[in-house]
Amino acid sequence: MTTYDNILVRQEGHVGVVQLNRPKALNALSSPLMKELLSALREFDTNSEVGCMVITGSDKAFAAGADIKQMAEASVVDMLNNPFLEYWDELTTAIKKPIIAAVGGWCLGGGCELAMACDMIVASEKAKFGQPEINLGIIPGAGGTQRLTRAVGKAIAMEMVLNNRTLSAQEAVQYGLANRVYPVETYLEEAIKLAEEIAVRAPVAVRLGKEAVNQAFETSLTEGVYVERRLFDMLFATQDQKEGMAAFVAKRPAEWQGK
Repeated sequence: MTTYDNILVRQEGHVGVVQLNRPKALNALSSPLMKELLSALREFDTNSEVGCMVITGSDKAFAAGADIKQMAEASVVDMLNNPFLEYWDELTTAIKKPIIAAVGGWCLGGGCELAMACDMIVASEKAKFGQPEINLGIIPGAGGTQRLTRAVGKAIAMEMVLNNRTLSAQEAVQYGLANRVYPVETYLEEAIKLAEEIAVRAPVAVRLGKEAVNQAFETSLTEGVYVERRLFDMLFATQDQKEGMAAFVAKRPAEWQGK
C-alpha cells in the first residue's frame, strides 16, 4: 500500500479507510493533500478486496476548509489555471465505489464540500457543518452552493452561504445533510461498520445503484427513470443477478462474485 505525506491509509476488512492527516492545520485541504486523497481512493477503487471507502479526519476536525494560504494572493488567472477545485469533481466522477465521510468536529468550507461529495455522511455528535467563505469575501467554489442546496433546501443553504450559519450534527441529519449521528467515541467505528455492510453486497449492483442515485441530481425525472431502467436491465447480464435470485428462491445466503 502506498505511503503518503498528508493522509494515512489502511484497509479494514473490505473497507478502505483514508484519514486526512494535517493536524496542525486542522486538516486544511491543500493541493498535495487532495491529490494524495484521490490517488488513494483510486487505488482502493481498483482493489477487488475493497467494496466501500471511508474518509475521515480527527475528532477535532474532519477538515476546517481549504488551505487559505494557498489562495490568498491568487489572481483570477491563477485560479483558472489551478486544478485544485477540480479534485472535488473528480471525487464524484472518477470513483465508482461508495464513499462514506466520517465527520468528527469542524467540517467547514472545502471540508464540508468534501463531505458532501461523498455518498453518505456519518457524523460525531460534536460535528459542525458550515460554509464560512463569506467571511473571506468569497463564496463556496467546490460545489458547496449546489450540493448544499440540494441537501438542505434553499432557505437553510442561503443562511449558511450568506450568513455563516453552522449546522450541528443533529441538524445535519434533520435537514438531510447527514445519515447518522453517533458519540465521538464510536462514530468512526460505526462509519466503518456501515461501509462493511455495503462492501459485502453485490459489487456491480452497488456500483450501478450509486450511479443511478447520482443521476437524480443531474437529469429530469423522465431522463433519470430511463437511466435507472437501463442500469436495472444491465444487471440481468451479471452472474450476481442469477445468484441473488436463485439464493432468494432457495432461501440461502447469496455468494457474490462481482461478475
